[in-house]
Amino acid sequence: MTKRNGKPTVLIVDDEQVHRFMLSSMIKEWGWRCVEADDGTTAVAAVEQNSYEAVLMDIRMARMDGREAFSRIKAMQPALPVILMTAYSSVDDAVEIIKDGAHDYLTKPLDFDRLRLALERAVDHRQVTEKKQQVAQTPQEEGLQTSIIGESPVMLELLDMISYVAPTEATVLIYGESGTGKELVAEALHTNSERKDGPFVKVNCAALAESLLESELFGHEKGAFTGAEKQREGKFVQADGGTLFLDEIGETSQAMQVKLLRVLQEQELQRVGGEETIRVDVRIVAATNRDLEEEVKKGTFREDLYYRLNVVMLAVPALQNRQGDIPLLVDYFVEKFATKNRRNVTGITSECMKKLSSYPWPGNVRELENAIERGIILMRGEELTEKSLPLSIQKYQAQTETTSVSQPSSIYESEKILILGTMKETGGNKSEAARRLGITRKTLQNKLNKYDQERER
Repeated sequence: MTKRNGKPTVLIVDDEQVHRFMLSSMIKEWGWRCVEADDGTTAVAAVEQNSYEAVLMDIRMARMDGREAFSRIKAMQPALPVILMTAYSSVDDAVEIIKDGAHDYLTKPLDFDRLRLALERAVDHRQVTEKKQQVAQTPQEEGLQTSIIGESPVMLELLDMISYVAPTEATVLIYGESGTGKELVAEALHTNSERKDGPFVKVNCAALAESLLESELFGHEKGAFTGAEKQREGKFVQADGGTLFLDEIGETSQAMQVKLLRVLQEQELQRVGGEETIRVDVRIVAATNRDLEEEVKKGTFREDLYYRLNVVMLAVPALQNRQGDIPLLVDYFVEKFATKNRRNVTGITSECMKKLSSYPWPGNVRELENAIERGIILMRGEELTEKSLPLSIQKYQAQTETTSVSQPSSIYESEKILILGTMKETGGNKSEAARRLGITRKTLQNKLNKYDQERER
């Protein structure tokens, strides 16, 4: 990807000269470079001859409209993000082109904050896409450096995505239930990035009151509040040159979300009680167990912050969706806690492994880890047996032994199980689920609506 003068370059396509000038002036103020084209034909020729980070194009133009121009640009450069501008009367046209692979669309009159956000996401998206292609085409001397354990299909896909995303500067949002190992994913992103020699700083946003969280993140000046006896650097400054992991980002207040958004956009901050503006170079990785898309709809999470964080989403599957990995995890935890507690463990009985493999693990990997540690501490002899496991696991196994497992009765039922399972694996992300299933988002939505109607009957 070529960046002239080190700046990302946007191709602005619009047959109205005044509108092109206005857009170009605005985007240049944001530190970008702009090239203008007055119709689709000129735009296609420009893409043939030069490299751009994004294309911002009107749909309705006199010569070669945006639909045809997009189709030709897509054929030449599939990875080039195209953002469409449309009047309200042509929103349907834009939606159809989005289905064909356009990156985004904006309605006129333009919201400039939304425009800037769309452009930033487009550039980050292209960076990830090109890095993915580079990794796929380049022999790797070293594998992914990670402490994540798993060989199931969903985990191999997650590890594959980490290997593509880690070397980029893209902001990443990690979604997963509590106890699935989101922090390990964040660590893997840092360890396999260009920032690996810099600091990896962690903040649990749910563990601190809002006033304390602000001081923790941004730092404070001496005397800023009662007890502030000296100046303190915040986590953003501590993470300068490295990665900042914001765990449980969904628990932050709207006021804190505004402050976080400013730092993410401007890469600068002020300490609590201070006036000095401090520049920071930090990559943000955030994690949540909440459905932030739903929180945005409810008005409890800012839409602009959500899109700024969700450049790339990585969904960490629940343990019950990767049961094939349980024996690997059990072996790892047995060795870990046997060494820690100075126990001589020669193995684990088949009955014990059967109970561990069949349990649904509502607390995910963290619950499995605790169960194994308890078992090692309470074990008799040199083999880990089911008698050392928590009673909840033993009782659940006794229940499942007397319960028959229903099988899908038709192709329809099999498809339904696959779709709902994929939705769960992706944390309810319909776009990602549709991609994995190989269907359009509209087709997926129609099928989900049908399942909802069945439940209501």
